[in-house]
Amino acid sequence: MNDNIYSGTDMLEWLGFFSDKMDVSPEKIKMLNICTKKKNVLPTIETHKRVMLFANETTPDILFQFWEAGFGEYDIWIGDGNIPGVNVVHTKVKDVLNKKLKGMTVIFIVNENTRESYRLGIRNEFFSAGTVRYVGHEIRAVIMSMLAIDVQDTICIVSGESIVVEAAIVASEGTIIAVEKDKGSMRTMRDNVEQFGVHNVEIVSDTSESSMAGKPVPRLAFIVASETLEEDIKNLLAINPSMQFIVYTLELDVLCNIKSIFEKYNIKNTETVQISISKTDSNSVFVAQPSPWLVSGEV
Repeated sequence: MNDNIYSGTDMLEWLGFFSDKMDVSPEKIKMLNICTKKKNVLPTIETHKRVMLFANETTPDILFQFWEAGFGEYDIWIGDGNIPGVNVVHTKVKDVLNKKLKGMTVIFIVNENTRESYRLGIRNEFFSAGTVRYVGHEIRAVIMSMLAIDVQDTICIVSGESIVVEAAIVASEGTIIAVEKDKGSMRTMRDNVEQFGVHNVEIVSDTSESSMAGKPVPRLAFIVASETLEEDIKNLLAINPSMQFIVYTLELDVLCNIKSIFEKYNIKNTETVQISISKTDSNSVFVAQPSPWLVSGEV
């Protein structure tokens, strides 16, 4: 047994310690054990008032990551080892940003002003500025609603970088397979994964059998249509013959072609939705945004 990993008993005892110390019911404390598996720590802290982390030397710079994420003024309690209450220090994140974890460490981080809700449609300015042109956040909110992702879902997203990030936050115990077909987009995708702290994203260069080998089988694929659309659909159906699809396009000729591709591969129950958004400019004049079509279907 690894001496630097918390057991179930250890975690429950620490939970009881902080529950009593903070005079708060245990169910109001979100626990994450990151000793053996990377998890979405930053999004969890952003959407929970009280988070207790069980960590060790595998994430030595996590306190610095908290500061980089803007948690500098959050209250934090840090305890060492597996005996509750031993050497517990209370401070602010900004005061321990250079502390490295060297062994078993319990971190309890609190921000009572946190809104415990997930916001659909993260604004584009929060994403990495790279080679990617992001879809408007209002449209992304509609797309996320259509995807209907659950916490343990596995989704394949082709050329949809901002959708990947939001999907990864929702499917915190699942896997998002991000297909990025050029080096610039792949680099931007990696930057966003690091920036948002989403560790359940697997980035591949295409949907071929070799690239998808060893990856979890996706339930659904979201594809930004390109010249490889039919090839992507064919490859994904080879992985999951019951795959569900949502295809995004701004081009009318591509829209017309999607129906024939769906028919060729026996994808039925199709539905086409067009999203139109208009926003006022600096002169209070409504300006229409690009209006994509979303075509859904399943075998």
